[in-house]
Amino acid sequence: MEEIQKQHTNKFGNWIKTSITARMLMIGFLTLVLLVPLSFIESLIKERSYRQQDVVSEINQKWGKHVLVYGPILKVPYKTYSETKTYNEKTKTYFKETQTHTNYAYIFPEKLDTKTTVESKTLNRGNFESAVFSTNMNFSGNYIPTDLSAKGIKKEDIIWDQATIIIKTSNLKGIKSEMLLKLNSNTYTFQTNFNDTNSNNHLDILESGFLKKEDITKTENTNFSITMSFNGSQQIELIPIGKTTTMSMTSNWADPSFIGNYLPNDETKTITKDGFQADWKVLHINRAFSQQHLNKIPNLNSFAFGTKFMVMVDEYQKSERSAKYGFLVIGLTFLIFFLIQTMSKINIHPFQYLMIGIALTMFYTLLVSISEHSNFLKAYLIAGISVIALITLYSKSILKTFKFPLFIGISLTALYTFIYVIIQLENYALLVGSIGLFLILATVMFVSRKIDWTNG
Repeated sequence: MEEIQKQHTNKFGNWIKTSITARMLMIGFLTLVLLVPLSFIESLIKERSYRQQDVVSEINQKWGKHVLVYGPILKVPYKTYSETKTYNEKTKTYFKETQTHTNYAYIFPEKLDTKTTVESKTLNRGNFESAVFSTNMNFSGNYIPTDLSAKGIKKEDIIWDQATIIIKTSNLKGIKSEMLLKLNSNTYTFQTNFNDTNSNNHLDILESGFLKKEDITKTENTNFSITMSFNGSQQIELIPIGKTTTMSMTSNWADPSFIGNYLPNDETKTITKDGFQADWKVLHINRAFSQQHLNKIPNLNSFAFGTKFMVMVDEYQKSERSAKYGFLVIGLTFLIFFLIQTMSKINIHPFQYLMIGIALTMFYTLLVSISEHSNFLKAYLIAGISVIALITLYSKSILKTFKFPLFIGISLTALYTFIYVIIQLENYALLVGSIGLFLILATVMFVSRKIDWTNG
């Protein structure tokens, strides 16, 4: 009885060692097991990416947030009247009482020209960096003589001596120098006007003192100019409130991204490795709001346009995309060893498959850690060469020949090159990936055509 049981045991052990099916099941099981460390590595990449975002956000908060300028807006108070009637029981008559209210009209300039110079740089904290900038924005333009008759407001109801100029901005903290408004020949300073509105589109308000009456009651255009200097980050935007709005921007930033509702003039735009220069022109017929508004300043943030200053190369995003191909790399590498084992009859122990799989997963931890101190290409080369050399040398000790380890080294080099090309591509990644996988499948089918699959 014991002898029969022993024979069954030996038969099963022999089947495990020699059966192609058992070998395929073992490789499949190991591939699934290796998905566990791969998932941990993907979580590590995301955690480092979130940490980078936190650090960048902290740097930007301290240096200065994104810059959005909405102004200058002429704020003109005017009187409105309401009448109430009170019935007197004794006299049997109505008593009329007229109340005077103060409302405000907000008038946009006829012409708004903005010249913006931006000096950008990167700030580092630990392994992370953020793009920040210092900018000077010179605004000039004019207001036409104030006429609110189209809004039903008489000239005698306008309180001329309480008119002010308002500028709204997203980056009060980043303003570097005192702001002086020049209106005709007079100069005005600004004060902050606290607004406790909490919303994502909230803009802080800067308001000048009362304007001199002669500056806004003239029968000809009123010229203005003002300079604002900011420390900021991420992006610069302007809301085109002039009936004709122009903006020119020059910067030493070589990777601008033009954002918002309006793109710069393509004929005058230049981008070089030393920086860029761009010009915008927006007419009043290009946007759906008027030049005069009553009672409140409308929220026009959605009409803003400008430039984004961001570190374009996201190493963590590339590492994450690379790790998503980990299953493919492990599966194809195991397939190469499986075919070599099946065709050459060289025995490869499951432990050796496991070591090879772990070496493949180590590629991604090396990639992430090295890319935090270098660029992605160098990190990819160092991690790839290290892992390919390790597996090739390990294969030499397993397979006892030169040709198979050499073949494995070349195959892994081709595989990692293929993955790198896919990561770099955006529009053609699917096409190149599909063609590559088709060629791999064709190669496997060709190589495995003579294998005797009837052996268990």
